[in-house]
Amino acid sequence: MSIIKLFLIGIIIGIANVIPGVSGGTLIVVFNIYDKFMESITLNVKKLWANKAFLTPLLLGMVFGILVFSKLISYLYDNFPLQTFYVFTGLILGCIPLIAGYAWKTEPAGENESEKKSPARIAVLAVFFILGLAAILYFAYIKSRMGTSVPDTQEIPGISPLLALKLFLAGLLAAVAMVIPGISGSLLLLILGVYTLILSSIGAFFVPDTMIKSALVLMPFALGVLSGILGGSRLISILLKKFKNQTYSVILGLIVGSLAVTFPGVGFESASQCVACILCLIAGTSLAFFGK
Repeated sequence: MSIIKLFLIGIIIGIANVIPGVSGGTLIVVFNIYDKFMESITLNVKKLWANKAFLTPLLLGMVFGILVFSKLISYLYDNFPLQTFYVFTGLILGCIPLIAGYAWKTEPAGENESEKKSPARIAVLAVFFILGLAAILYFAYIKSRMGTSVPDTQEIPGISPLLALKLFLAGLLAAVAMVIPGISGSLLLLILGVYTLILSSIGAFFVPDTMIKSALVLMPFALGVLSGILGGSRLISILLKKFKNQTYSVILGLIVGSLAVTFPGVGFESASQCVACILCLIAGTSLAFFGK
């Protein structure tokens, strides 16, 4: 995969992580790099160096997407919520056949077709699918109770040990959520009450007068995010190696269920808005299905 393509994918994943209710982990699956990403994120320096051509443009794109597009995506989210979510809904729809194939694929190699279609195997995979589906539907219920409006920005407070600890833990939990398809790390930040502070600090970081103050807020959060990504990706990498079909069945359930989170409904205000949403849905689906 080319450096430019990985950078652009990273930007899209970064943008998704800004929107409460949209899962960056789902988009990592959408672009068919989930296995590679989970295996590459490690404390093993040699392995990190070996995967530098993959990780560097992807992570730079994610950071670029979060820092540069945070205000733009908030604007689109506030002013064109239906169109924005129809794009993400299309991305999810387009990747479902791919993930279903991974979940169904014979593992380990050597099983014959009858074993692949055995009732016991189908039942086991169905149970794991239902577990993933139930988890994300519960998350959708939480989202409906919380709402996903992007709050107004707030004044950045002075850092304190208690606030630093809260930001670190929030970053850790949100990062673990980010690597799980279907779970929105930014919605979790909203639930924990730090989403507005983080978004405000990102914007203030580019203003000379508030750069140091915002950096002191972002540093413990960033350390938490790094710890969460390393820990979460390690766990999922182990599961993919030892229980690949079952893990992908859970992921399939999470992704199918995430449609309940991202689908914004059909409350169109005009015919032109309806057409725009349909085009956004087609564009998102095509990008996911043909963009592998």
